[in-house]
Amino acid sequence: MGKKEKAKERREKRLQEIQHLMTVPYSDDQRWWSKETVAVVTGGNRGIGLEICRQLAAHGVTVILTSRDPGAGLESIKFLSEVGLSLIYHQLDILDLSSINRFIEWLKENYGGLDILVNNAGVNFNLGSDNSVENAHKVVETNYYGTKSMIEAMIPLMKPSVVGARIVNVSSRLGRLNGRRNRISNAALREQLSDVESLSEELINTALSTFLRQVDDGTWASGGWPQVYTDYSLSKLAVNAYTRLMARKLSDRQEHEKIFVNCYCPGWVKTALTGYAGNNTVEEGADTGVWLALLSHQPITGKFFAERREINF
Repeated sequence: MGKKEKAKERREKRLQEIQHLMTVPYSDDQRWWSKETVAVVTGGNRGIGLEICRQLAAHGVTVILTSRDPGAGLESIKFLSEVGLSLIYHQLDILDLSSINRFIEWLKENYGGLDILVNNAGVNFNLGSDNSVENAHKVVETNYYGTKSMIEAMIPLMKPSVVGARIVNVSSRLGRLNGRRNRISNAALREQLSDVESLSEELINTALSTFLRQVDDGTWASGGWPQVYTDYSLSKLAVNAYTRLMARKLSDRQEHEKIFVNCYCPGWVKTALTGYAGNNTVEEGADTGVWLALLSHQPITGKFFAERREINF
């Protein structure tokens, strides 16, 4: 059996384990949440985001499903109501600061804040073997800067808690720093981004600005960036780095004010984002995000997960 076959066998075995774990109910001892627990999910109108909303609501959490398009969001709310789940909808464009501010005021007035933030909203314009950077600015702006804006906006609203508030960033293995494939070829930059103690917003922003400048002047292909879905991969690399940076910044908060921030890769999921060409179902893709959001006794922060296991950045 070759390496590819062995890897496929391991992946299928782990997915079988995940499918089993998904059927195991939480015990009373594990259930720290209640109907008073508020979760906000961005990009919740379809795909993985919609499934994360469904699973959290099924566990008894109050879920606020958000989307840029009100029509699509309300249609999703209607769909979930037809399977017996009651969720709340609010319009939210993570690239529009006025939209974020309106959401902040509404959230404070109606719920007093939130306990869980799932940053799922994102875009990808490449499918199959495509690797166009035509939409690179939009990809980076949405996937990284939009996620960053939401984290900055929601942190002051995260409710004090014995178990800690949670931020879950939906990311991708394509953004790994030190993967065998698809990594940045600049060893010095990889080392800088790997060092969590010296990691900074400036460093992340500079790397993204350099890439986008090269996109604009047509030299990006020789810039040493990831070779597969370059703009998407780099945007998720930035999300991963920012996850680690925020975990470090939030680590010294007082007890009962702790905020745990992690990211995860849902795998190659059959959604519109992949042209429905993935290997995993949306249920499987959402599972680790929901697991992280509901993890009991959670001192875990600044980590990267896939299939309920920690993986390397």
